[in-house]
Amino acid sequence: MQGEPAGAVFYVQKGRVKLTVTSEKGKAAILGVLNDGNFFGEGCMVGQALRMMTASAITDCTLLRIEKAAMVAALHKRHDFSEFFIAYVLSRSIRLEADLIDQLFNSTEKRLARILLLLAHYGKEGQPQRIVPKVGHETLAQMLGTTRPQVSHFMNKFRKLGFIEYTGRLKGRLEVHSSLLNMILHE
Repeated sequence: MQGEPAGAVFYVQKGRVKLTVTSEKGKAAILGVLNDGNFFGEGCMVGQALRMMTASAITDCTLLRIEKAAMVAALHKRHDFSEFFIAYVLSRSIRLEADLIDQLFNSTEKRLARILLLLAHYGKEGQPQRIVPKVGHETLAQMLGTTRPQVSHFMNKFRKLGFIEYTGRLKGRLEVHSSLLNMILHE
């Protein structure tokens, strides 16, 4: 939880976890959704005393909790693990930079398209998972920093254009087509 003491790193072995931050005025924002093979809580490794965000499971999850001392020992003793962790931290840093640039320079429509493609794992190794786990318009709005009605408008537009398929308010499944990628690349 945000504000609690930070003393461990977590590794997502299975499932999806969302990271949220809440302002002093109570406004919440979703900073990201993590999948299998992702870490969170690594701020404790550089002296972060309190958690900066809250992690919540959005699917059934299996997490590995690694106490800071054990993590430091593993990083010093296991070069393979150290390389794996450093590669993860660097790729996450690059992703955060891309998210910031996206937020600063792109329209809400384009940001939504990018989020949907990221949730469907387009651009990752292997085949994309065209089916996105259940995620509501409110959650997407929090991820984008916009309103639920605006997300609904663009989701309906994407559906009419054949970029996505879903049933009412995402209660069913959401399928993302590669044509959505073409839309954002050629905008």
